[in-house]
Amino acid sequence: MTYAIIGFGEIGQTLAKTFARKGIAVSVATTRDPESFASTAVAIGPGITPTTLAEAVEADVVFLAVRFQSHPDVAKVLPDWQGKIIVDVTNAYGVSAKDMGGRPSAKIVADAFAGGRVVKGFNHLVAAVLDQDPAVQGGRRVVFLSSDDDDAAAQVGALAEDLGFAPIQLGGLSEGGLLVQAHDKNWGRLIFKDLVRFDR
Repeated sequence: MTYAIIGFGEIGQTLAKTFARKGIAVSVATTRDPESFASTAVAIGPGITPTTLAEAVEADVVFLAVRFQSHPDVAKVLPDWQGKIIVDVTNAYGVSAKDMGGRPSAKIVADAFAGGRVVKGFNHLVAAVLDQDPAVQGGRRVVFLSSDDDDAAAQVGALAEDLGFAPIQLGGLSEGGLLVQAHDKNWGRLIFKDLVRFDR
């Protein structure tokens, strides 16, 4: 499996650090020339490769770490996302319910990425918390995942495990997924909840 992170702001860089911590290679891209952020990427770790947006979307699993309003621009890079897994890390806080048509933000993202398999995840923690080692006092920090594609959710869950997290599956995007999605000026009930799971 190949991985890419699109968006290299605070959350994108934090995600890159989680990959580097476990020695898992990942490409990082923005709409800018990769040379403009290469030094930052290299400083994170040897497996973090700055690349172009066109090259990043060739990965099997793409983390969408851009502003929610920017997701259509990324979706247009490929005419068909068939078979690819898109991990939706966006938050639509501040986007009016009217503009969303009463739909969950992840459903809107799923429609934009035609043929892709969207998994909502890694979005409920602030960057400063996500940046910490997920191993906490003998337990593992929880990340919530939701998807309408069980296989995609399982694959992202396995990756989360490899990254050191404890994934909890919430079900479909319009079901448990609503717990980790912003609605207008309200946050889902699980957003910002920093939980640790202890395996018995």
